[in-house]
Amino acid sequence: MHKFVLTALTAVLLGGVAIPPVAAQSVAGAYLAGRHAAVRSDYLEAAAYYAQALARDPSNIELIESTVLSYLSLGEIDKALPLARVLSGKHQDNQIARMVLTAGMAQTDDYEGLLAQTPDTSGIGPWVDGLVKAWALLGKGDKTAAMAAFDALSKETGMQGFVLYHKALALASVGDFAGAEEIFGGAGAGAAGQTRRGVIAHAEVLAQLDRHEEAVTVIRASFGSSSDPELDQLIAALEAGEDIPFTHAPDIKSGIAEVFFTFSAVLKSESAGDYYVLLYSRVARYLRPDHVDALLLTADLLETLGQYDLAIAEYRDVPADDPAYHVAELGRADALRRSGKENQAVEVLEQLTRSHGDLAVVHSTLGDVLRADEDFTGAIKAYDRAIEIAAETAPVRWVLYYSRGIAHERSGDEMASEADFRAALALNPDQPQVLNYLGYSMVEQQRNLDEALDMIERAVAASPNSGYIVDSLGWVLFRLGRYQEAVSQMERAVELLAVDPVVNDHLGDVYWAVGREREAEFQWRRALSFIDLSAMDTEADPDRIRRKLEVGLDVVLQEEGAPPLKTGNDI
Repeated sequence: MHKFVLTALTAVLLGGVAIPPVAAQSVAGAYLAGRHAAVRSDYLEAAAYYAQALARDPSNIELIESTVLSYLSLGEIDKALPLARVLSGKHQDNQIARMVLTAGMAQTDDYEGLLAQTPDTSGIGPWVDGLVKAWALLGKGDKTAAMAAFDALSKETGMQGFVLYHKALALASVGDFAGAEEIFGGAGAGAAGQTRRGVIAHAEVLAQLDRHEEAVTVIRASFGSSSDPELDQLIAALEAGEDIPFTHAPDIKSGIAEVFFTFSAVLKSESAGDYYVLLYSRVARYLRPDHVDALLLTADLLETLGQYDLAIAEYRDVPADDPAYHVAELGRADALRRSGKENQAVEVLEQLTRSHGDLAVVHSTLGDVLRADEDFTGAIKAYDRAIEIAAETAPVRWVLYYSRGIAHERSGDEMASEADFRAALALNPDQPQVLNYLGYSMVEQQRNLDEALDMIERAVAASPNSGYIVDSLGWVLFRLGRYQEAVSQMERAVELLAVDPVVNDHLGDVYWAVGREREAEFQWRRALSFIDLSAMDTEADPDRIRRKLEVGLDVVLQEEGAPPLKTGNDI
């Protein structure tokens, strides 16, 4: 491509991107600024800087590739397409360009173009390329060749289940629901058929065959007592004998979108890196804007990457009448909270309690946010409503009591707090967090120390690598005057939580109790340094630690009117 064409192209691309307030004054400056933004996952700023650099050096392959990648990360695939074609025209073996070009051809139903792509080193990957090819053959109307392509791909070791899952979707997309059910009803679809989308797709296929009761059985067998608005609506419609559309891959473009969503979900489950998962989910969203699962995955990835504004924008795309609306709003509230907009998060959740007030998770989430904001009265009220709504057999019920117990404890109501913790333990007797919290609370209140020790020992047995729980065990031993035993537990806690101010402060107290005063002072100074460095709230009291450094723990306990350390025969 001639340089003047590329210059015009980048000028067009720049026209759609907000240039940062302080523009870099050179190609190198803009490129470095773009790289810095990309490292921070700030794709909007990265795209702007890369496009700015590309306008000055339009034939630079690295700049073209970086700009394509930034646009793809933003979901701006239409903007990435012209540059991806440039990369392809320069015979660049580039997977990102191939992904963008594949998306572009699928968007325009260019099946000939998709089939003309060669699965060489520039391919997206053998599984993705193979599935896209099979769907493209179906798009051309060659069902026989398409099924043969699925079958050939399913013989390879690795992801046979996912291939057969797509074969079932492909058969259903052309009306062969009996063929699709043969796969779903057997063991062919494997793990893919047991995913949420796989189960719902199976139910929809059965509905097309007028086997509504079997569809309900499939759903209940997979989800048990778990429920949500989407499942409730589907079950109600099936039980009423209503016509149920097949929604999971109603056409070829949707099928190809499902390929990219499938692999985004696989990569996510394998912890392949959120950024790479994002690229696949972006293509799925581009090809099928109403793919709510892809939207929610994209938003969650953006939130994980710290791109809260982009995540919020994704969550907003879910319409209010969609069964997953409450999930999107819960996500939006979380993104708002994490971006420092707590008041807006509360507003979203309060509105959700009015529109979806029959869902316990809505009220419990509001309680969590209010508790984090130290509005314990409001949090308790929200938890009250969640407990009232939640089914007696709901697995999450113990969490509601535990969360309300924390709110009661923070508000100073020790009796109500203990009652909730014991209610949580009645439902989940060996839950280490509850055992630890209640045990630690009793230690701090200097009561029921033997019971507290038993609880915390059980918590450590269940979660031996939790520094906070090991700290609790060391602390209750300290409170019981078993100082030598406390030392090893506290040292272990510091190994697990090396920079926690409270744990280091506790270790200092334990060292002091066994006569290791210089080491105690060292730990107290470490605790102070971590308080200064920490951006998070901590229960460690810096003034008290400084006083211990001045006069020692014995004097501080005397000043506080606390029982003195046990010595000699007292132990």
